[in-house]
Amino acid sequence: MISELKRIIDQISRDKGIDRQLLIEAIEEAVMSAAKKKFGQRREVEARYNDELGEVELFQFRTVVEDEVEDEQTEISLEDAKALDPEVQLGDELGSKMESAAELGRIAAQSAKQVIIQKMKDAESNVIYDMYKDRCGEIVNGIVQRFERGSIIVNLGRTDAILPAKEQMPRKSYRQGDRIRAYLLDVRQASREPQLVLSRTCDDFLTKLFALEVPEISEGIVKVMGVAREPGSRAKIAVSSIESDVDPVGACVGMKGSRVQNVVQELQGEKIDIVPWSPDPARFVSNALSPAQVSMVVVDEETKTLLVVVPDDQLSLAIGRQGQNVRLASQLLGWRIDVKSESRYAKLIEEGFQSLLDVEGLDERSAEALYDSGIISAGMLAETTVEALQVIRPMEPEKAAAIIADAKALVAEGGAAPAPPAAADSGEATQPEEKPAAEDDAAGE
Repeated sequence: MISELKRIIDQISRDKGIDRQLLIEAIEEAVMSAAKKKFGQRREVEARYNDELGEVELFQFRTVVEDEVEDEQTEISLEDAKALDPEVQLGDELGSKMESAAELGRIAAQSAKQVIIQKMKDAESNVIYDMYKDRCGEIVNGIVQRFERGSIIVNLGRTDAILPAKEQMPRKSYRQGDRIRAYLLDVRQASREPQLVLSRTCDDFLTKLFALEVPEISEGIVKVMGVAREPGSRAKIAVSSIESDVDPVGACVGMKGSRVQNVVQELQGEKIDIVPWSPDPARFVSNALSPAQVSMVVVDEETKTLLVVVPDDQLSLAIGRQGQNVRLASQLLGWRIDVKSESRYAKLIEEGFQSLLDVEGLDERSAEALYDSGIISAGMLAETTVEALQVIRPMEPEKAAAIIADAKALVAEGGAAPAPPAAADSGEATQPEEKPAAEDDAAGE
């Protein structure tokens, strides 16, 4: 009949997937630790699991000495040693079997139990890590188990994962028992905290959802070139196709919008713009700012800035509510985007306005305020009084005087505003991000 200990080892190994030898080593170590606590730390003890008997055997090793024994924990008399092994010699290390591990006592047994539990946790942690380390970046399904300080503990079947508060969709609540799908963000090798970290807000979650819904993406025909998200609100995803006869946008939208709607539903109504990718930043930004129409794009490769000119009635559409549309487009491209209306751009490229921008102390907004008030050049600014300048643009008298003085110096030097940059028509130009400047433009229009 199989012993109780052997049955427990076999069951844990089978149910938890832990290597049987690791369990045996943990039990041997625990029993040895308990034996040292009972018999003394100086005693040389060894624990060995006997698989045939299904029990842990304890052996102690002592040095054979003359009749007088000074330390019973480490020494044994020659007479006593001969009784155990007739062939033993003086100075030999003699091993002898001790009492059964089951007789170590309650305190020693409790100590052994704690060591075994910790070893099992460590072994199970390694099993979970090995199982999931290559699945990092996949979408996993689970059930909401419980809530801990804003985080959600999700049961994945074999183990639990954590969905931190910062990785949860805003304005979405869950109840215990709800099914949940998330992106496996990280796999940690730890035993005292959840090893698996989930996310529903990262850009890759959106990419993976489309890969599940769109066969052309999983097959590599359609490629996701970039993603920008404000989770729960709006997202932009740029796609391209390696085959000319496959429309990447159409493939992602699906028949009657079925594919993209499945993704939107999973993301609790997050609006998704599917954008055709282009290697030309001017054409790409025109696509990214859709549905707004773009009149012209000026590209600055050196500073990676894009000056986008749109019809006056398209400005608010291009910028979006609270600057969201241009902000997401900027994230998608990785370029700074400055959106201006046609009327404002026309003003910017006039020579007189350019001369105002050359005056030290004047930014674009201040120059525009002066221009709209009738001061349309640095020359006219040089003839303005400090009091008049303060009426147009409230500022300290000293600053107003310094601006007027700099305007006079420019006029005296005969300085001219630089020629406006060459621009291509309707997104065909060539010119790139910190924060989108378009939000300022919205306030200024």
